[in-house]
Amino acid sequence: MNIHEYQAKEVLRSFGVPTGKGDAAFSVDEAVKSAESMPGPVWVVKAQIHAGGRGKGGGVKVIKSVAEVKAEAQRILGMNLVTHQTGPQGKLVQRLYIEEGTAIAKEFYLSILVDRETSSIAFIASTEGGVNIEEVAEHTPEKIANIHVDPASGYSPFIGRKIASALKLEGDLVRQCVKMMGQLYRAFTEKDMSLLEINPLVVTNDNQLVCLDAKMNFDDNALDRHPDIKAYRDLSEEDPKEIEASKHDLSYVALDGSIGCMVNGAGLAMATMDIIKLYGSEPANFLDVGGGATKEKVTAAFKIITADPKVKGILVNIFGGIMKCDVIAEGVIAAVKEVGLQVPLVVRLEGTNVELGKKLITDSGLNVITADDLDDAAKKIVKAVKEAA
Repeated sequence: MNIHEYQAKEVLRSFGVPTGKGDAAFSVDEAVKSAESMPGPVWVVKAQIHAGGRGKGGGVKVIKSVAEVKAEAQRILGMNLVTHQTGPQGKLVQRLYIEEGTAIAKEFYLSILVDRETSSIAFIASTEGGVNIEEVAEHTPEKIANIHVDPASGYSPFIGRKIASALKLEGDLVRQCVKMMGQLYRAFTEKDMSLLEINPLVVTNDNQLVCLDAKMNFDDNALDRHPDIKAYRDLSEEDPKEIEASKHDLSYVALDGSIGCMVNGAGLAMATMDIIKLYGSEPANFLDVGGGATKEKVTAAFKIITADPKVKGILVNIFGGIMKCDVIAEGVIAAVKEVGLQVPLVVRLEGTNVELGKKLITDSGLNVITADDLDDAAKKIVKAVKEAA
């Protein structure tokens, strides 16, 4: 789960981390009131959406009067902000963050993430802050430092000093860095984050280390342990289909292709998407119904797929172990009878109760294309979609 910048800074401040001073604003009047409560003479108006690159898209403006705050708030609120992370469709801006201006002497990049390859928590630090870290990684990778922390050992001041060295900090800034990295590590682990990104981390003109931006992502599986974080969820920033899927405990991610996929098991779902691409088409989603899906859960999954206007064909690929093929068949049949079938449907079933599942689909009288294996299924759905186009 992602949260907004102003929410992320609230989390950081609760752990003692220095951040820029600011307030969230949901209207132009609130934006003006927030600006008037700050001394100035510089303010920053920031669009709040779940995407990076806001500045380049015109969603972050540094201004020098309350009148300009009002004008920028009027311009940004309600705009469709397009960045390199939103795609061409952009995101609607419904809230702002009004922040007091900061006199910046130097900008850095810092993030903390779970490194699954090394089973550790990694600090990623670079002297090149305020820009896309992907560009730095591509053109000057030597300017990025990776410092790993063994979760069993935890954070120690030595880690903070290594990060300070990578950022070329000196004097009192080293002490500040050691303290701040400990606070950030504690926030990351105690709140079950999967990503904490600060870009930029800055040194101010009065030699203070401050987190001037903050992006956080949390492990969805741990949210029940953190009702305070769960309360930050902004459903308006999420795909409606993904919201509906979460209600039924379905693992669903919307993609940009034309072939909807309903599969059991994450590995098989990835293989299904790969083979669709191999045969010249693109998957419209990742959807894993899980091992213990019920007829109702399968029906809900099918409805979510068919609700996507980009879907021009559907591939159901089930290898039944715990998941029974007849349950999948019953769910598909129930969903088709309820919402109809306007696009080609290929069903490949194998495993537990496979013969019963196939018989249910055959006896249903539905216009379903059956397949013998995954390769056969992928070929048939790609061909059917092309012929129907």
